[in-house]
Amino acid sequence: MSATPDNTAALLQFAGAAHVLPDTVRADAIRLLGDTLTIGAAAADAPGEAHILQTARLFGSGDEARLIGTSERLPAPSAAFVNGYRVHCLEWDAVHEPAVVHAMSVVTAALGAAIDRRGNCDPEEALVALAIGVDIASGLGLSVDSAMRFFRPAVCGVMGAAVAVARIDGAPLDDALGLAYSSAAGTMQAHVEGSETLPFQIANAARAAVTASDLAKAGFGGPHNSLEGPFGFYKLFEDGDFARYTKDLGQVWRISEVSVKPFPSGRASHAALGKLAELALDPDAVQSIELACPPLIRRLVDRAYSPSMTSAWARLCMPYLTALMLVDGKIDPRRFTPKDIGEPKLADIAAKVRLTDDGTTDGNALFPQALTITFTDGTRKTHPVEHTLGSPQNPLSETQAAAKYGLARDLSHADADTRIFDDPLDYFTDPK
Repeated sequence: MSATPDNTAALLQFAGAAHVLPDTVRADAIRLLGDTLTIGAAAADAPGEAHILQTARLFGSGDEARLIGTSERLPAPSAAFVNGYRVHCLEWDAVHEPAVVHAMSVVTAALGAAIDRRGNCDPEEALVALAIGVDIASGLGLSVDSAMRFFRPAVCGVMGAAVAVARIDGAPLDDALGLAYSSAAGTMQAHVEGSETLPFQIANAARAAVTASDLAKAGFGGPHNSLEGPFGFYKLFEDGDFARYTKDLGQVWRISEVSVKPFPSGRASHAALGKLAELALDPDAVQSIELACPPLIRRLVDRAYSPSMTSAWARLCMPYLTALMLVDGKIDPRRFTPKDIGEPKLADIAAKVRLTDDGTTDGNALFPQALTITFTDGTRKTHPVEHTLGSPQNPLSETQAAAKYGLARDLSHADADTRIFDDPLDYFTDPK
């Protein structure tokens, strides 16, 4: 058996230590928990969700854990699977932008199922576990230098979530981490194709996180050098410097760096969409729109509009999203149907949008961005975009946050537990 390397040992020590979250961090954790649960409740009827639910029911029967937004219960791993899908499938879930990791999604789905199975959890214990899981998932992403090949939210998310679940389950953290790493999966191919497999990868990670903790608690061992070993995370999945993250463990809580998404679309679209919402342009006065941006933005949302594209593709299609923003002044999840996607006016505006290379060479950079509008009267105006709407540097206003919550509530089922919207921490920690 190889010795645990120093950086991994530091991570495990942090994950297992007693913590009292600073007031601001605690408030951020509650706010982000509420955001994650509300969008999960809004997605109970989203595209592909019925297939995920039908398959989860085949995994086995039981009533250990709730499904977010509906009254049905399933065994904890199955509930984590469904909830992970619901949280991510609308592309509305919070993201740590510098890490490019939807850290809340996997951790919330897995940890919530484990808490339900246990019967309840002290709220402060739950918030600390949540913050630790999000910290690890985000920190692993922050420490990498390579452009994404694997789907980082799932690969990093499963490890953060497994440690969070193991912490409240009383399972060995080192084994849970190693087993989670051994379960890590998901590539960017689903993103390239605009496939509903993308949220499946989040669902699979949430289920694997619960299973990793269960196995560790049962005494099943996992590799202990899964991050820094010769076939570890930093050799096979990503290139990076693990110490860049571990040097700040416990001093910087990464959950407070997480951004919320005001729009149900790929996060790479949000900086430009936020600026367009602010400008409130008359669509009939616009001749063309050009977004100069780094390669990661183009890689994620620079995709051709087609009237026959799927909803998953449309949520990542900057031309279509721009058209929706100009026409509606918002991005509504209900506007990703074949009828809406083929609407002639939206198609006409989408044809006026293009993304261009701004010369940035960093494969993980989201900025700088600049939006140039050319009007039908011949005038031209460039608007630099410095921060994404919903980020800690450009947070949602109370009105914007209320609009998101209100829309999510309208989309949710009538039998959804109202605590999701009114008291998310109580919902999360007391299954009643």
